[in-house]
This record gives sequence, structure tokens and C-alpha cells, in this order.
Amino acid sequence: MTPSARIAKHVLVSGLVQGVWFRGWTVENAQARGLHGWVRNRSDGTVEAVFAGPSDLVDDMIAACRKGPTAARVAAVAHSPARDEGWRNFAQRPTGDD
Repeated sequence: MTPSARIAKHVLVSGLVQGVWFRGWTVENAQARGLHGWVRNRSDGTVEAVFAGPSDLVDDMIAACRKGPTAARVAAVAHSPARDEGWRNFAQRPTGDD
């Protein structure tokens, strides 16, 4: 079986996604898939992430974000291509909007 091509996607998750352990859940799930990138809260109440890795695993992680952790109530997940900046791990970042 041929490995999937490496891609990166920028993801915005809206709904009840802050204060429900969404970022910690995202870090655990992304690391379990061997993905690289980051996740953070935004001041508008959304959670933002960039996932980089094999396309099938990135797509699987985005699908998992549609449900999130038990306490989350995801309303929408939007994603678009992102620039792969060569991250070597998956990390939680401080809240930001830039």
C-alpha cells in the first residue's frame, strides 16, 4: 500500500468548543495519528487548528473534530488548504486571532 501524500489543512470549529477540553482532546487525537501542527482557542469562541500529515489521517482528524470530546457541541467544521510549515510535533498554542 502506498502512503498518502502529506498535506496541511487549516480548520475552524464552532459551537460549544471552549471550556470543554476540546484543545486537549485535539492534541491527544492528533498525536495519536502522528500529525503535526497546532490548536488554539480564538477570542470569537471558535477553536482553530492546523493539521499536517498524510492526507488520509488529516481527513480522519477533521472528521473526528465534527464530534469532538464528550462535552463539546460542534455546530460546524470549516477547513481549507494550509501551508505546511514543517512542524515536528502537535502542540497547543495560546489564544489568538492572527
